[in-house]
Amino acid sequence: MARFRGQPIPATGFSIGVSRLYAALNALGKLEAAQLQGPVVVAVFDKKQIADYQGLVTTLRNAGIRAELYLGNGKMGQQFKYADQRGSPCVVIQGPDEKEKGEVQIKDLIEGAKAAASIASNEEWRAERPAQFAVSEDKLVEAVKDVLARHS
Repeated sequence: MARFRGQPIPATGFSIGVSRLYAALNALGKLEAAQLQGPVVVAVFDKKQIADYQGLVTTLRNAGIRAELYLGNGKMGQQFKYADQRGSPCVVIQGPDEKEKGEVQIKDLIEGAKAAASIASNEEWRAERPAQFAVSEDKLVEAVKDVLARHS
């Protein structure tokens, strides 16, 4: 402290490398899988609905679910890639059709990755839409909690 203030000040302190501590705990298997899961990502289908999407994020957060709104510019594929990089278990999607019906689509990224290994063609993938389902907005929290429970 004397170096910064010009006068001696009695003090003690210590430092710990948080990244080293995390690596050590991870290597010992002391971290729970749920801690390693990323947040639920709410995708932006239409920038005009950004307030609605933020409302979905708030609903999830108020229920104790880690959630974030995708704020970048990009098509849906880029948003799914972002969610995958964040370690997100699922993505919440609401286009104009879903909004009109009072629904959201939930895409389970973990189940989707498992299903991708067994589906041979893009047409089959689009027809089946594995791991993607619709729920009413008022069932959003319950449905997301079900997805999180399956992967914890």
